[in-house]
Amino acid sequence: MRSWKGVEMKSIRWLCMGLILLMLSGCGAGRPEPETLQVSAAASLTEAFTDIGIHFEEVNPGVDVVFNFASSSTLRTQLLEGAPVDVFASANWEQMDLAVEGGGVAPDAVIIFATNRLAIVLPADNPARIASEEDLAQPGLRLVLAAPEVPAGAYALQSITLMGDRYGSAFVDAVNANIVSLEDSVRQVLTKVQLGEADAGIVYISDGFAAPDLILIPIPDVFNLVAEYPIAVTQGSVQAVLAQAFVDFVASPEGRAHLARWGFGAAP
Repeated sequence: MRSWKGVEMKSIRWLCMGLILLMLSGCGAGRPEPETLQVSAAASLTEAFTDIGIHFEEVNPGVDVVFNFASSSTLRTQLLEGAPVDVFASANWEQMDLAVEGGGVAPDAVIIFATNRLAIVLPADNPARIASEEDLAQPGLRLVLAAPEVPAGAYALQSITLMGDRYGSAFVDAVNANIVSLEDSVRQVLTKVQLGEADAGIVYISDGFAAPDLILIPIPDVFNLVAEYPIAVTQGSVQAVLAQAFVDFVASPEGRAHLARWGFGAAP
């Protein structure tokens, strides 16, 4: 006579496995897909925006902020060429204005959220014995700047011109003769100095906060410039509401506190 006991036990096991799989699939189906926010931000914002992104995600569960840090000119080009960007934060008005002219950003969407100033950055051992901006003209000095199309590079050249008003045209000629490299971003200037490939560089004060192993000499106000940082939701954003929430968070007291910790000044 045939026994059905083994068949019954197998059926019960299969039934239990089916119920478990059904429960698991039900749990997964109820979990919302994470929302991704694409933020293109100037390289000098790397540390500050990384902190801001972490806290924005904490207060917005299910949101994944993805950053693209590079020179403002590179980011503006990417935006206008169709790269997926929800928020664009530039280190100067020129690149933001070009983004507006190219249709990537609406003019009324732009706000200023921070400011920055220039400083001379030196290796920790300061081999050239630089003590002030006047020493940038000493013969044989290896000076590195960001390229002129990069905001930090444009500001640096303007600063050198202002120094020439006091020290003379020969000073400007000597400083320009000392420039050994023009980098694609301000962070590459910092890297050159860190690697010992330059005796000095001109960066933002905030960059010094990101490299505490280096010496930072703020450029005097009379030769310095205030860099204003504009930010905006892009015209092509697929997360416009979430993108505006991020912009608002950056401009909030909490966002400003994060920026201040990394050496940025307040918006005017």
